[in-house]
Amino acid sequence: MKRSLRGYIFAAFLVLPLTMVGTKISYGTPVAGDNEIDVSAGFFHTQGSDTGSFNADLSYGYYLTPGWELGFRQALNYNFVDGERDSWRATTTPFLFYNFQFGNIVPFLGLAGGIVWNDRNITGTLGPTAGVKFFLSEQTYLGLRYRYEWFFHSIRGLEDNADHGQHVANIGIGFVWGGARKP
Repeated sequence: MKRSLRGYIFAAFLVLPLTMVGTKISYGTPVAGDNEIDVSAGFFHTQGSDTGSFNADLSYGYYLTPGWELGFRQALNYNFVDGERDSWRATTTPFLFYNFQFGNIVPFLGLAGGIVWNDRNITGTLGPTAGVKFFLSEQTYLGLRYRYEWFFHSIRGLEDNADHGQHVANIGIGFVWGGARKP
């Protein structure tokens, strides 16, 4: 019973943005030449343990076409461990996304790669990204995003570490501006 209740709550959480957007098609989706800024965050705390994590992303993108977006993301992941040293990790990655245009709903797929660093070491990262943007107004959206990050010190290490990456999911808000919109 508990599991099905969680499923209903999760489904309601996913459907809520759709009810806010409504059925009216807007011209608020991205156009060529648009700039985009996105701020998002996520967290988790494992029940029954003394660990948790917080992540925050700040990204800037430029739309080459209404579909193709080229950008840059700065992310921070902070791990809380009770009774031990907390740790943090920053990720700096350029990205390339393709945005599918469905009116107010804009799902996207992409690839990001760059570096992961903290106060002790630095390594490379590469991975896929997927998400959806629910446009709430002409140029403002609610975004849900997921990415997987592989870590590596060399190209050969990329193959060896494919199963030892991290999953990152977050929710945020974004703004687009600057493109040539039709009146």
